[in-house]
Amino acid sequence: MFLEELQLRQQNIIHNFAFIPGEVLKISPKVSKGENYKGLPWLVLDYPRYFKPGNIFAIRTLFWWGNFFSTTLHLSGMYKKKFGEKILSFPDKPGSDNFFICISEDQWQHHFEISNYLPLKEISAAEIEKIKARSFIKLGKKNALKQPAAIAEVLCNDYEEIVRMLGR
Repeated sequence: MFLEELQLRQQNIIHNFAFIPGEVLKISPKVSKGENYKGLPWLVLDYPRYFKPGNIFAIRTLFWWGNFFSTTLHLSGMYKKKFGEKILSFPDKPGSDNFFICISEDQWQHHFEISNYLPLKEISAAEIEKIKARSFIKLGKKNALKQPAAIAEVLCNDYEEIVRMLGR
């Protein structure tokens, strides 16, 4: 299965970065599927996936049927404290052009409509203050389904880019 192969590649990527908290790497990756996110089926790979009350550290690869693939970093609690400033300062760095930041109050929405995500480069100072005050932060990158043969490589590059961002 595509996501299981992708998971092996992601594990090889993330284990090269010593700044990733060890506790989040101890939990096995998980592939989930569903039939109805806004009317369409979906598949998700979560790795790492540390979902504890008040503390989340997850990188989620989502395939939303007929729409896109996305790679999303989701942090809350102590992980938001540790890495949040790096994410919010990322718009000034090269490579941030295609990233989006969640502006919604609902951390469990995954679509990239303007009610949920805005381009990181366009985020206002007022929105940054709202994000800082929120209990979570989500940063994502979506990829259209235009190059199916190359999508694994693109998703691995996005994944590594997100992991590298945490260490800057």
